[in-house]
Amino acid sequence: MLTDVWTSLLLVWITCVPYTSMTPIISQSKSLQTGSTALLRGLVEGQRILSRAKRGWVWNQMFVLEEFSGPDPILVGRLHTDLDVGSTPIKYVLAGEGAGTIFAINEITGDIHAMKRLDREEKAEYTLTAQVTNRDTDQPLEPPSEFIIKVQDINDNPPQFVEGPYRASVPEMSQVGTSVTRVTATDADDPVYGNSAKLVYSILEGQPYFSIDPNTAIIKIALHGMDREMREEYLVVIQAKDMGGHMGGLSGTTTVTVTLTDVNDNPPKFSKSLYEFVIPEELGIGQPGGKVKANDRDIGENAKSTYNIIDGDEKDVFEITTDAQTQEGILRLKKPLNFETKKSYTLKVEAANIRFDPNSGSPFKDTATVKIAVEDSDEPPVFSKPTFVLQVDENAPINTVIGTVTARDPDVTGSLVRYFIDRHTDLERQFNINVDDGKITLAKPLDRETDMWHNITVTATEISNQISRAIVAIRVLDINDNAPEFATEYEAFLCENGKPGQVIQTVSAVDKDDPIQGHYFEYRLIPEMLNNPNFTIKNNGDNSISVLAKHDTFRRQKQEMYFLPIIVTDNGNPPMSSTNTLTIRVCGCSREGIVQSCNVEAYVLPIGLSMGALIAILACIILLLVIVVLFVTLRRHKNKPLIIKDDEDVRENIIRYDDEGGGEEDTEAFDIATLQNPDGINGYLPRKDIKPDLQFMPRQSGGPNGVDVDEFINVRLHEADNDPTAPPYDSIQIYGYEGRGSIAGSLSSLETASSDSDQNYDYLREWGPRFRRLGELYSDSCGV
Repeated sequence: MLTDVWTSLLLVWITCVPYTSMTPIISQSKSLQTGSTALLRGLVEGQRILSRAKRGWVWNQMFVLEEFSGPDPILVGRLHTDLDVGSTPIKYVLAGEGAGTIFAINEITGDIHAMKRLDREEKAEYTLTAQVTNRDTDQPLEPPSEFIIKVQDINDNPPQFVEGPYRASVPEMSQVGTSVTRVTATDADDPVYGNSAKLVYSILEGQPYFSIDPNTAIIKIALHGMDREMREEYLVVIQAKDMGGHMGGLSGTTTVTVTLTDVNDNPPKFSKSLYEFVIPEELGIGQPGGKVKANDRDIGENAKSTYNIIDGDEKDVFEITTDAQTQEGILRLKKPLNFETKKSYTLKVEAANIRFDPNSGSPFKDTATVKIAVEDSDEPPVFSKPTFVLQVDENAPINTVIGTVTARDPDVTGSLVRYFIDRHTDLERQFNINVDDGKITLAKPLDRETDMWHNITVTATEISNQISRAIVAIRVLDINDNAPEFATEYEAFLCENGKPGQVIQTVSAVDKDDPIQGHYFEYRLIPEMLNNPNFTIKNNGDNSISVLAKHDTFRRQKQEMYFLPIIVTDNGNPPMSSTNTLTIRVCGCSREGIVQSCNVEAYVLPIGLSMGALIAILACIILLLVIVVLFVTLRRHKNKPLIIKDDEDVRENIIRYDDEGGGEEDTEAFDIATLQNPDGINGYLPRKDIKPDLQFMPRQSGGPNGVDVDEFINVRLHEADNDPTAPPYDSIQIYGYEGRGSIAGSLSSLETASSDSDQNYDYLREWGPRFRRLGELYSDSCGV
């Protein structure tokens, strides 16, 4: 049934073709037969035919509706050629976009069907190629031709707002008709064919505040006096409908959030018209004493205000600043408060917007009254002035009153004030102060030349221990108590070849005193030197003098140095003077007057010897002395043999017995050289364990042979008892060398008769004749 319908539509379309367009088709059909006959004749005769065969298609474009979903394929159109006369077996062939998949052709009839559902939004047209071939041989009967199948649009896509949802802003209180924003919707349908893509806009929600142009989609203000402080944000729902807004059209919606931006249309307003504060009178300068605030319904820069004091009694005592964070006005102190002077203040404060509309003529503002009550505080005493300058003579006696400091209690109670000196500023306690009346007196003598100024701190204290301080600068006035003296220790040099009247030295003086009229010094020679034949002085008029030579016969060989006493007197009352001595050396000078030598010895040297020659001679003398010293030192250090060469000359000598040594390990309590060389006993060898205060002559001893041991020990005992350099304790010498060839063993120590040991000394008799006498002595001592 649908196939018949589409066929009828196609026939209607062909019938409607104008006669002028059909004429070429008819001509084309006539020529097609002739061309076909010539083609066949040429193929039979094997000749090349040069004549062009004209097309015999009866079609131009074909159309098919999109989204068609019938049970059978839809007929798109039919292809026909003049060669299709029934006698020739022909076949229609279709190629190109979608051929065989989307579109199929009946090879015999040339009918084209759409096999699938089409969507114009995916692909709007297809380009295909049609050709007629011989059904038996598949040889083309005519060249291929292109044609287009267009997909005809239907309204199957609703409008869409691609950029939605939208946000827009507009100043509050805008005029009606003020543009807010513009929205845009798109429709995927064909904008050329029909009204499927023709959109119309309308507001579904947001009236009566806003309106929209149905064609341009521009949203505008529709209500006068929209106030942000009443409502800041609005939600507007916009609809776009196709088909020109008619019934059956598709639609889409979006939202537009419109925010009213602030304008400065509200003045600042104080929360109350009267503010009251209580501020203590000791509040510091710049410290906050209270806060005020004016509220503004606007926001941002439009809500910022500045505060000022526009009226009030003594308004310069306070200032008001704006806190940028809290938008509060902070009342601060500019001058100190005094409860006793003024107990309250009344101020008028103004708050004004920083930004304002020039059309309004003046900024928005508001005023409020501020009352301030000063609270009394216990204040410290107040000195009559912060710094006191006093004077005192340096020769003033003790307890002299230098001056008085005064302070008072500023409170209404008027408490008693007591005065003290801060001793950290008067470590030497040179001043005292009366605690009741503040009189400062002298406690120790003063010396202006040591300290000309004394700075002390005086404290004033009341009953509540409130303390205040003041600086007292005491200047010590000068008196003439120091004599002038030379500015430095002068030493003048006089050339032998000088001329009479030449200036030898310019002398000036200093004085530790500081007279008001300045210094003036008088110089003169002592009375004994008034007729000095050698020197004289001349006043230079600037508190200095010049010392002059009277003749030119000064010679170093005659007198090398002169001393010139000079008296210096100041102009003080009473005048002070001192005697200073100028030392003058006579020197040899060059012709230009440059001092070369001031030594007398320089002129007794042989004439003609240069300085280099003198140095060479001196070096030779020093070298000879060094050689002599080395030779003598080497002779004194020549070593002598310490070991006895004679093996038979071996003996043991006890040097001291009253030294309690450290045993055989102790080698510091004796001189081993004595044991190694008994013959050297006549030479005095000092003790090494002590440092003797007195040095004794070497003691005489018997010969090395035939020495009686008993007598030897007694002698040594006597010497030890009378030796002042011996230690006050008993000690026994340690013998490190027993000699060679001795039949006796090692004798390590000998104990005295006072020992508590029960040792038996009979074995000493067995050591030989040399120890028999020793054994008898100790045996007798133990028996006792």
